[in-house]
Amino acid sequence: MVNACRPLSLEEALVMRSREATTVFAGGSDLMVRYRQWSGVTPDFSGTVLFVGHLPELQRLDREKDTWKIGAACTITQILQAQGIPDHLKLPLLSMASPSIRNVATLGGNICNASPAGDTLPMLYALDARLTLQSRDNARTVAIADFITGPGKTILAADEILTEITIPPGDWPRVYYKKAGTRRANSISKVTFYAVARFDGDRIADIRMAFGAAAPTVVRNPAAEALLQNIDKNQVPAWLETLTTHYADALRPIDDLRSTGKYRQQTALRILAHFLRRELA
Repeated sequence: MVNACRPLSLEEALVMRSREATTVFAGGSDLMVRYRQWSGVTPDFSGTVLFVGHLPELQRLDREKDTWKIGAACTITQILQAQGIPDHLKLPLLSMASPSIRNVATLGGNICNASPAGDTLPMLYALDARLTLQSRDNARTVAIADFITGPGKTILAADEILTEITIPPGDWPRVYYKKAGTRRANSISKVTFYAVARFDGDRIADIRMAFGAAAPTVVRNPAAEALLQNIDKNQVPAWLETLTTHYADALRPIDDLRSTGKYRQQTALRILAHFLRRELA
């Protein structure tokens, strides 16, 4: 038997969260897989299931100047259909799962699941997303890179709920996303790569790059990005060997049922080379 609560407000949800051990449930597309049992058997949830996907406080999607504030219970479909959402936010979401799953899967759920293969995570790391974690008596804001500590592990406290994702302003005329998987969509990623860049004439003014499913957490290397700052984009191929060395040390993929670590390592570096040679330069 599964105990469940459906609060009428975020405040009520936080009170329930403070009083007992709960599993926060928004869309459930990841949780139903994580806690599944044999066919026909009730999922083995740990603690009371706390439904929050219906709460309007968690479904806000606002733009303040060029900063986007996205409620943790906004579904992927809601984000894709929101007016004014820029292409650099849409691109990874369009390759995520199937339309039916995108209708229920939430951005907050993808973050809190903390899978190294989470489709939205490389984008959020590259864009320096910040997360609002709220408890009954307090709220704090943390960088996503500090929030996820390992596969399936986060710093979310037992009495906290992820309520909002803030994406800082940024004009990114060059956007690149590549997902290696069994199928184009509706499959778990073997490797993902997300990059954005902007230019001052032919010089790279800013560049961000992040890999998913290639280490225990998303791999972003600010030192490697700094090597490309302010250089002419046509000089980028000359830096490929140096950049490959930087990332080869940071990428630590594993062997599992879907792929081998060696395949992931080689594929990740080939995607990086393709981006630098063909897409950026």
